[in-house]
Amino acid sequence: MMGMEFKAAILTTAVLAILLCSPALAQKSPPVSVALPPSTSPAPAPAPHYVDLAALLGVAGPFHTFLSYLQKTEVIKTFQSQANNTDEGITIFVPKDSAFAALKKSTFSNLTGDQLKQLLLYHAFPKYYPLATFRNLSVLNPVNTFAGSPYTLNLTDNMGTISVQSMWSKPKISSSVYATDPVAVYSIDKVLLPMQLFSKDPPLAPAPAPAPQSGASDLAPSPSGGKEGGKDKADSTSAAYRVGASGLLAAVAGGLMLLW
Repeated sequence: MMGMEFKAAILTTAVLAILLCSPALAQKSPPVSVALPPSTSPAPAPAPHYVDLAALLGVAGPFHTFLSYLQKTEVIKTFQSQANNTDEGITIFVPKDSAFAALKKSTFSNLTGDQLKQLLLYHAFPKYYPLATFRNLSVLNPVNTFAGSPYTLNLTDNMGTISVQSMWSKPKISSSVYATDPVAVYSIDKVLLPMQLFSKDPPLAPAPAPAPQSGASDLAPSPSGGKEGGKDKADSTSAAYRVGASGLLAAVAGGLMLLW
């Protein structure tokens, strides 16, 4: 009897196991959605803003002569590359057009291509210097320029008036054209002339002839001319009167003598 019960228990257990394992009867679990964490990658950095030196010099100034030399020698590319180097930057001293006009044209036409490049590089420091740093910078005189040694400049700060001294010229910084790190551009009233390129002080251009002044017409009477003319006329009239009176007296005297 107990054997029958044991068999029945085993049969029941087997049936239950079959039912639980059947795919048709097994309960399907709902799919689990996994939320992904938000992206934590940083946004791309904006492209750095670079100053277009050719465009800047083209609208400021007038610096057309200096810009023309920069473009002719391609030194503008060297300056622009340095301006884009935000670690060092650049400081440029730009002569006005009048500074070039004050020198004879032969001053620059006699330079070779390499010498002209050196002259242009001589007008820049390969580092950004705001005006506030020039007082301390003058202590380091002489300061190397972009042209390298021995092309140096001496700086002086006299009560805020900053001068840039080369061998044959000592221009003052007349204005700050642009001064935002990494680019500083300062206007000067003379061309920087190093002794390495000029053995003596280059001659100045001849001064322009003064414009002729429009004077009074030769035909127009002068303020004093009228008086003098009137005086001459009066003198002539007086002389004629005196001559006439003398003649009349002589005639009367002659008549009296005839009566006697």
